[in-house]
Amino acid sequence: MIEAWFDGCCEPVNPGGHAAYGAVIKRDGEYVFGKGEYVGHGKGISNNVAEYAGMICVLEQLLSLSDLSKHSVTIYGDSKLVVMQMAGRWKSHGGAYVPFMQRAKQLALALPSKPTYKWIPRDKNEECDGLSKQVIRDRGIEFRIQPEAA
Repeated sequence: MIEAWFDGCCEPVNPGGHAAYGAVIKRDGEYVFGKGEYVGHGKGISNNVAEYAGMICVLEQLLSLSDLSKHSVTIYGDSKLVVMQMAGRWKSHGGAYVPFMQRAKQLALALPSKPTYKWIPRDKNEECDGLSKQVIRDRGIEFRIQPEAA
């Protein structure tokens, strides 16, 4: 079984702030991949863009696994928008994230079988949340939307 998680954040404003994502993959409970990366800032950047960038990272990494076809895949995220759109339950009504959504859907079609997408609450996505926030923290950006404890 392969399980993957993604998360994104945009600070200190959304939209238009600085965005980053976190992505983690585990195979049979063993850590395979983990990464946090900066997405960008300013016009066209939002939390949804960051969340989809995390999904794209997960999908690209899944496609690089040589034994992917031998495993079922479940992808977890705390973005209801991304999870529901990827699962085909919600439609897009436009936004800066649409090109990212289209890329994610294209990558998902390249997987050997359709993954299961599951929404989880933020507190169940702490590892990816931490990865995305560490990228923002390392750039010295103040957290205003999700203030950090002192």
